[in-house]
Amino acid sequence: MSTLGERLKLARERTGLKQTQVKERTNINNKTLSGYENNVSEPDAATLAILADLYGVSYKWLLTGEGSMINESNKLTDKDSKDIAKRLQKFREEIENSDGLAFNGEPLSEEAKESLIESMEYIFRQTQKINKKYVPKKYREEDNE
Repeated sequence: MSTLGERLKLARERTGLKQTQVKERTNINNKTLSGYENNVSEPDAATLAILADLYGVSYKWLLTGEGSMINESNKLTDKDSKDIAKRLQKFREEIENSDGLAFNGEPLSEEAKESLIESMEYIFRQTQKINKKYVPKKYREEDNE
């Protein structure tokens, strides 16, 4: 992969996302994203960080093509995935067993409930990844030199 655009496209396709899905999750316009992937324009640093996080790839790799593509610090373990699945199942059951769920005074449709569940899955995954990055001070290894 020699260009930023090629790396962006590879990372997006690797996650199985379509440009429209990236737009829904990041608010980056389809034409803008297409411009990035076709090397017509380049994203700013903040946008590149958002895309790297969404695609689960290393910011450095995305920017330069150097180093490991996969962002190991964001990688969820099997245990993490199982925990998320359990939390999501519990949330799904609560949604399905709740009466009177509404938004703006209107009852939630089945499609809206499913969208809410998908959003919560994303939140659970992102929260787990963020929590993996933070190590409380009492657990940090200190250099005793």
